Amino acid sequence: MNNKQSWVEIDPKADFSIHNIPFGIYKNTVGKISAGSAIGNYVIDLNYLHAEFFFSDLEIPDDIFSQLTLNSFIGLGRKKTGAVRNRIIDLFSLNNPEIQENAEHKTACLIPMADVEMLMPVHVPNYTDFYSSIEHATNVGTMFRDPENALFPNWKHLPVGYHGRASSIIVSGQDIKRPSGQTKAPDAATPSFGPTKRLDFELELSFITCKETPMGTSISTEEAEEAIFGFVLFNDWSARDIQVWEYVPLGPFLGKNFASSISPWIITLDSLQEFRVAGPDQDPEVFPYLKTVGLKNFDINLEVSIKPEGGEALTVSRSNFKYMYWNICQQLAHHTVNGCNIEVGDMYASGTISGPTPDAYGSMLELAWKGTKPIQMPDGSSRSFINDGDTVKMKGYAEKDGVRVGFGEVSTKVLLAD
Repeated sequence: MNNKQSWVEIDPKADFSIHNIPFGIYKNTVGKISAGSAIGNYVIDLNYLHAEFFFSDLEIPDDIFSQLTLNSFIGLGRKKTGAVRNRIIDLFSLNNPEIQENAEHKTACLIPMADVEMLMPVHVPNYTDFYSSIEHATNVGTMFRDPENALFPNWKHLPVGYHGRASSIIVSGQDIKRPSGQTKAPDAATPSFGPTKRLDFELELSFITCKETPMGTSISTEEAEEAIFGFVLFNDWSARDIQVWEYVPLGPFLGKNFASSISPWIITLDSLQEFRVAGPDQDPEVFPYLKTVGLKNFDINLEVSIKPEGGEALTVSRSNFKYMYWNICQQLAHHTVNGCNIEVGDMYASGTISGPTPDAYGSMLELAWKGTKPIQMPDGSSRSFINDGDTVKMKGYAEKDGVRVGFGEVSTKVLLAD
């Protein structure tokens, strides 16, 4: 791996190395909203760089970095956005003097992260949630059904998914209120209404598409990556007791649609090429439209912590994206094989990412095993699910040969229900 060096001081364990160069939308101290990238502890003002003609050879629209979302930018396609990313890498490489030796440019384009507010990076037209971790699906099936038949008959034949609520996807740092709805206790004759008692996180990644397709067309597994711009961390909040009562026969509704939280920086597919790994063997053999060639999974370390209000955080899960049974190319190919059209900014969440050991489970439902094995917190309390006042934080990074590409974090606090 080519270990590039930057003239910007970057901690070796920083998420935003020169190998990363993610994209996001930020607001500065005077309220101006711009597109940015990140390096070390700084946000790179892409609108300023464009105005000062640093991208003049790339033939991109004048207003591309002054918009409220990245949709127009990522809609330029991976070839064009990849060229922009490469130019940013060049500008901040150790041997390039263009910005390094110009004090005015350095001050104007590098903004301390502490001085900005990160916003939703894209407008999300559509959101799909998959169910692609065999460990997670097996755990849930074991808990609620016969352990010998934990997976439904269709699970190994297709990437199971459902269409979620795009309007309630929020960015890291935005609080959520505990949702209310109907629930029914196992020993109750009738349902009751009130705040969920089983609020849960789900550790996921979501890919974001960068092209539009007309209805009636499909995207093959070979074409899929050209339609995928990058990833964000994704916390698919779940009210388990609401969900279990309502989901038959149509699936998740109020148990899921109240909120999903994402990290603000989109980590490009380009930045993750060196972290490709093989996925699990798929048996039985998949249909031809789902077959893939090459390394389609990614070695991305993931972790989740819970911090009680006023208390100490505890890391409760350490998992990895490489465990996914169904990869992103298969997910997008299956999603469109029936002619479903896609749009720029669509989000496709992986489903809960659980590993093979109990400390790698990606939800409280699994970690506390349906409430039978509560997690002990540093303050002496315990958790079977998420309490009011808790802050759930997810982090992710890929690391190999001294090169690190991090995802930042998605952090969300739970407030008391109305």
